[in-house]
Amino acid sequence: MIVNNGRQTGESTTVAALATHTAIFGDGALVLLISPTLRQSVELGRKVVDCLSRIEPLEELTEDNKTSLTLKRNGSRVVALPGHDPKTLRGYSAPALIVEDESAFVSDETHAAVVPMLAASPNGRLILLSTPNLTVGHFYEIWHGSGTWERYEVPTRNCPRVSLQWLEERRREDPHTFPGEYECKFAGGDDSLFPDSLLDSFVAHDFQPFFQ
Repeated sequence: MIVNNGRQTGESTTVAALATHTAIFGDGALVLLISPTLRQSVELGRKVVDCLSRIEPLEELTEDNKTSLTLKRNGSRVVALPGHDPKTLRGYSAPALIVEDESAFVSDETHAAVVPMLAASPNGRLILLSTPNLTVGHFYEIWHGSGTWERYEVPTRNCPRVSLQWLEERRREDPHTFPGEYECKFAGGDDSLFPDSLLDSFVAHDFQPFFQ
């Protein structure tokens, strides 16, 4: 699943609830939370802890630190990992769920290291969610590609907790970044020194190849 979302739409809370559900109902399930930085991954992990704290009877933990927790009842684990270095992801296999938060800002090398983990986990799930970034990279390519991905777009205006007046104020204050932050729009080359339209005009498709 891939989710292209605006800021403050509740996507982190939603996937934290899914991660909690996966850990509780999957015996020995491994849940990996990956973000561009360890701080962001730990913050997502705290949302999982908050979900667990609201469940009755309370789930007892055998491990509970900033980066990982383990449920005593079934041995399921939730691990928060940084996404800036793919080497830190090696050693994990057959996860029940991988959440790649702010996926558009996670390196392509890290994403490439994540996918093989699911080879031995036919029922494992991979969820990419992010505000959009540039028109390059794995998040952009998957969002605009084909395949069996479930795709969801959630602009901030669809969130009832955010007022339209507040959004209009943000639009006036910073029209340059507003589409990417709140309207799920990828940053095109029009804002670059050489816009996409100019680069496209340099490409010819009517030439004869040297070799057939």
